[in-house]
Amino acid sequence: MKNEECQGTPPTVVGATQNAMRLDMLLPGWQHGANMSTRVNASSVSRAPSTNWWSGTRALLLVLVFWGNGRLPVQGQTNTSAVAPLTNAATGPTIRLDYGSGKSLGNPVASFMYFVPLISPEPVSSVTSPGSTQVARVLSAKRKSTANSFVVTCDFEFAGDGTQQSVLDLEPNIRRHRRKLEAGGSTGRQLSTITVGGPGSGVVEVEGTISNKVETVSEVRLRFNARGKTSPIAIEICDVRYQEGEFRHVDEIIARVNSLTFNRKTDRPKMEVSVASVKKKNAGNSLWQNFKGSVVGMAVNLFIPPLTVEAVGHQAMLDFGQALASGARTFTFPSARKSN
Repeated sequence: MKNEECQGTPPTVVGATQNAMRLDMLLPGWQHGANMSTRVNASSVSRAPSTNWWSGTRALLLVLVFWGNGRLPVQGQTNTSAVAPLTNAATGPTIRLDYGSGKSLGNPVASFMYFVPLISPEPVSSVTSPGSTQVARVLSAKRKSTANSFVVTCDFEFAGDGTQQSVLDLEPNIRRHRRKLEAGGSTGRQLSTITVGGPGSGVVEVEGTISNKVETVSEVRLRFNARGKTSPIAIEICDVRYQEGEFRHVDEIIARVNSLTFNRKTDRPKMEVSVASVKKKNAGNSLWQNFKGSVVGMAVNLFIPPLTVEAVGHQAMLDFGQALASGARTFTFPSARKSN
């Protein structure tokens, strides 16, 4: 097997569900916890404590399955930070693939994470914290190849301070189910945000095959916990109820994502997910809470099925891998038509 490493120069070669009932059967002992309420209005959120951290495992499994099938209920969300819409363009953002050359300015994190609105079945907006200095940079590329296959590994980093959130637009569903909610019902578990918080180190692993001198990318894996660093990627999940004249978030949980994988070999476009930890949003950051969260994360990884995603986003990630394997200096995402 040939090994090539490039820093400052790119590689020189071209590379091209389960349902909720079944999950309940798999996890018969994991029950819903008590509600942790969050009062939602135009600009503020208040929280109350909750119990039964094991329910977070079951909650995450259910919400990922529903989200992957495009069946998640939704509810509106506001934020005091500036919201940058991700639409109204013929194409999505173009990101630089500098491979560590010169003094790269990097890319806005919202641009690097643009695949989120592309794969999401719900509309998504990008929210960047005020004064954020976050950027994403592709640092280096390594290639290993045989006569029939190749692997390209690209290191990347999130540098700077601040946060970037991909916020799912949950308002349409709250309107559709308003009568049910006002009668005491619930929207069910829903994915509300995906957040990149602060700095981090990652790796994009691109695998492909070679046939008749034609190279085809077969898998793209993004790992966000490279070089022993904790992943900065967190997803937030909640339920929504109508209480005391207001819509409230209840049972909020946070899952820290380690990796996302896109594979060409599946019949339907799907994404594999692995998580590092799952815990209640107000659980704190103590050693014990982090240990419990990591145990739940290990349990979740045993049962998460590959998630069905939007075809345009799945293809975009394979094309992104192709760009990295070919040594392209830039990559342009397609437009996320469902974003707002």
